[in-house]
Amino acid sequence: MNLKQIKALAAMMNEEGLTRVEISEGETVIKLEKEAKILSAPAAPALKAEAVSEAKAGVSVSAAVSSGDREIKSPMVGVFYSASAPGEEPFVSVGSRVKKGDVVCIIEAMKLMNEITADSDGEITEICVSNEQIVEYGQPLFRLR
Repeated sequence: MNLKQIKALAAMMNEEGLTRVEISEGETVIKLEKEAKILSAPAAPALKAEAVSEAKAGVSVSAAVSSGDREIKSPMVGVFYSASAPGEEPFVSVGSRVKKGDVVCIIEAMKLMNEITADSDGEITEICVSNEQIVEYGQPLFRLR
């Protein structure tokens, strides 16, 4: 199953009002689950498909970036986590100084936690997504100067 198929499934869930979809293809199993806002994250959350339009809105905002700012973009589709565990301090906040290679967030994709690192030195000027939000490939996560 490829990225376009997964995005299509998430969009279909929203259009049809579905809260859960599970698809098996060979040994690969994909589960998408849409839940109400969670106040505290579970220890091992399943991939949640929230409104795809929210994720697309984040992509269109990137056109308004000032010329001096750089973006850290999502390298994959998944769930954005600002901290290593529920209740922990976020990796970065607005005003944080980061160096190339510093971990700035985690994106969960298919039950795998992927550390996302800064690709250059700078200061975080904006966090473009909220904790536990579904992000798309190429969507801006942070802006830095």
